[in-house]
Amino acid sequence: MAACRSGDMLVVAKLDRLARSVTDARDIVDELTRRQVKLNLVGSVHDPTDPVGRLLFNVLAMVAEFEADLIRAHTREGMAVARAKGRLRGKKPKLSSKQEAHLVELWRAGKHTSVELAELFNVARSTVYRAIQRAGEQAAPAKESRTAVVTGRSSAHGGEARSDAGQ
Repeated sequence: MAACRSGDMLVVAKLDRLARSVTDARDIVDELTRRQVKLNLVGSVHDPTDPVGRLLFNVLAMVAEFEADLIRAHTREGMAVARAKGRLRGKKPKLSSKQEAHLVELWRAGKHTSVELAELFNVARSTVYRAIQRAGEQAAPAKESRTAVVTGRSSAHGGEARSDAGQ
């Protein structure tokens, strides 16, 4: 719509693709009319200045909004039935309960960083943090970046600089 200029025609195959509600549809048509852009709805050109054209457009917009509301209602009903039958579970977990327990055990031992655990278990760091959090641990990520420590004057003036991991 942003690319439409005066004299252009916007072709819309279905009204529900143009707007989600009657109010939205009216606002869009008003904007197109103000910019002198014609609207082609399902093969017929909509004339916003004609009373019959406005009536037909509003009826089509109401039917499109009604259809969208029905689809949403049916989807909610279907999800409620699936949930009641125990079939709506969501995404399968990346780690089994045994794997998650092992990951937390390795975390508690303190010999692996969260990045190493993520690579070891082939998961994202966020999965590692969630597993640790579910186990009741503090999931603060270990400092895994390198920090430069400057002793004496800055290295530009002949001072000594060294890099230490984990500081």
